[in-house]
Amino acid sequence: MYTVTNPATGELVEEIPNATDEEVDAAIARVHNAFPAWRRLPATDRAKIVLRAAELFAERADELAEIMTLEMGKRINEGRGEVGVVVDIFTYYGQHGPDLIADQPMTIRGGNAVIQKTPLGALLGVMPWNFPCYQVARFVAPNLVLGNTILLKHASICPRSARAIEQILHDAGVPEDVYVNTFASSRQVPAILADPRIQGVSLTGSEQAGISVAAEAGRNLKKAVLELGGSDPLIVLDTADMDETVARTATARMRNCGQSCNAPKRMIVLADIYDEFVDKLTKRVADYFKPGDPMDPDTKLPPLASIAARDEVAAQIAQAVDQGATLRTGGHPVDGPGAYLEATVLTDVTPEMNAYYEEIFGPVVLVFRAETEEQAIEIANDSPFGLGASVWGTDPERLRRVAEQIDAGMVYLNSAGGSQADLPFGGIKRSGMGRELGPAGIEEFMNQKSIRL
Repeated sequence: MYTVTNPATGELVEEIPNATDEEVDAAIARVHNAFPAWRRLPATDRAKIVLRAAELFAERADELAEIMTLEMGKRINEGRGEVGVVVDIFTYYGQHGPDLIADQPMTIRGGNAVIQKTPLGALLGVMPWNFPCYQVARFVAPNLVLGNTILLKHASICPRSARAIEQILHDAGVPEDVYVNTFASSRQVPAILADPRIQGVSLTGSEQAGISVAAEAGRNLKKAVLELGGSDPLIVLDTADMDETVARTATARMRNCGQSCNAPKRMIVLADIYDEFVDKLTKRVADYFKPGDPMDPDTKLPPLASIAARDEVAAQIAQAVDQGATLRTGGHPVDGPGAYLEATVLTDVTPEMNAYYEEIFGPVVLVFRAETEEQAIEIANDSPFGLGASVWGTDPERLRRVAEQIDAGMVYLNSAGGSQADLPFGGIKRSGMGRELGPAGIEEFMNQKSIRL
């Protein structure tokens, strides 16, 4: 079943049966058969449709935000903000996509050549629940402009988001067979990837989901782009305003109730300011991030996406404390209905503890003391993940020097957990492979064909 359960109340809202194998096969046939006509449409015409989709996303922002809040508990204002990023992504590729996929002339030894940038065909997108619109936009917008067709399998708790996105794209002028939503189950994904009509897959999700999809893609020689988990470090070298630094870093961690792959999950603070930082961070987290109704714009801490998600995070916190970590604040489920968990700060986490290397996907901050800049970098890189990172301080040259030594796909200076349409997004190590957004995002499912003239 695809199931809508309000995480703020536990109320079951809607159930939708999974697609049958026959329905999935028919959906594959639709996107496969639609590809020749879609790729022949001039890129400028495809781009106009994508720009129209941007307009419709903006017009329906309130509706989409309410759907996301109902399905996975996102704060209503954060939902509106997410749609704003979606609009930026569709606008970026609508405006710049045709230039990004234009033929590239080359002067080569003995003559000339051209690199022709063409689509691959029908693609599968497997999307997560934590950003129901944004994650889809990262995959869909560039590939529509490039000329690929898309079969989209959304998360099983986000069927209303899936339907709303499909409707917007069709209303914008995307032919119904060029973008097809399917309520396929995870069990059916291997068969979809094995189908020769599907040319590649993009997945955003957990590390285990990535391993599974990568194995199937490799077995069937299909291109895969994977954006997986993260345990992003945030290094604080120094600060001219401790209160502002604490407020901004805490907000970055608690955004989306901590359910962001590129949230700053590990804060690494130099020893001379560590105690003050921890004291003020603990107070900020305890006093500011109070649970509330995610439909209320004044709420600071919404529920997690499900009771199961809450209980998993609570178990990770309890295990860390049992293994010797210090619980500074929070750490417990909130009494009453809904998937609420107290905002949490943990310190004294060591490499012998599971929490040191795990991703904690919830409103939990781990804070580490570093005696030197070099030790801060060592702690930052001592992770199986490598999605994003951030470095905070007052000296621009020092910030860049530290950033260049961090093993990650993205590093931000004096900001954290960012994403923008024209900047490539992605990670290394167990955080995945490939890039989305920016010029790189339109090249992942592209045939760069060399034609020697």
